[in-house]
Order: sequence, then C-alpha cells, then structure tokens
Amino acid sequence: MSAARPPKADRPNIPDYGISAGKKGMLPWKWAADRLVKSWQYWLATVRPDGAPHVMPIWGLWFENSFYFSTGRQTRKARNLAANAHCVVCSEDAGEAVIVEGSASEVNDAKLLRRIFAAYKKKYKMDVSGMGSPMYCVTPKVAFGMWEKKFPTTATRWHFK
Repeated sequence: MSAARPPKADRPNIPDYGISAGKKGMLPWKWAADRLVKSWQYWLATVRPDGAPHVMPIWGLWFENSFYFSTGRQTRKARNLAANAHCVVCSEDAGEAVIVEGSASEVNDAKLLRRIFAAYKKKYKMDVSGMGSPMYCVTPKVAFGMWEKKFPTTATRWHFK
C-alpha cells in the first residue's frame, strides 16, 4: 500500500461504549502512522500452540506501511509465529493507542533487509544486521486508533487490502 493511499476508515464495532456512528471526529490514518513510527517500544501478541495468548514488549519499525521486528528463532514469539502467523502489534502509549492486527512472515529479500537494517540502526543506534536473528514483517489487515481523551468520537478502524 502506498503512502498516498491510506487504508479505508470506518468505526469499530464496540457495542455499549457510545461510539459515534458518523464519520465526524474519526482519526486520520496519519495520526496512527505517526504514532507507529514514533513509538520506541511496542507490544506484540502472538498465540501459543495451545491457544493461550503470549504478549511481549519489543523494539521494531513501522516502515513502508508494515511493521518489522527481529527476534531469535527459538524465542516463544518466533515459535508461536511459526505455528500461527496471526499477531497483534500495539504502540507504546495506551492513551493514544494504535492496534494493528495482521500476520507475520520472515523477510528474506536482501535489498529490503538492507533498508530495514539501516532504518533500525538510525532509530535504535544499533546494528542488527549481523545478529543472525530473523527479521519479521507484520502485514496489517486491520488497525484501530483510540484516543482516550476523546474516545467515543475518535475511535477509528482502518481496513488494509
């Protein structure tokens, strides 16, 4: 998805919370993307083989409309993703929350990896290119934006193709 074409926005289905029905007050995609880019830490939720949830804080990048992170191949999150690629990534600030649901896959494209490594080094001042851990790409399916101070009028859901 190009930066010029944001995902389609509508209202999330959250019964009994007084969510506005109209489009007035919905958050623009730029609001969500800015928070995804600026977050230093993120929360990653995966599913264990027995169906139990697993959540861990991670470093990562919102880069070219996808989320990238690295983890050791034998970590619980990597083993969970090998069995079930569905996951959720959340920004660090729950007061201005961005929640991205999608699926993760290992990045193997050398040119893309070089660009991700460079962006990662710029953000975290750390070179992860020689660590030997896989890099994952979370391709978003749907995202939610929730600004606590104006929650009922700003709650927004975005659909990706």
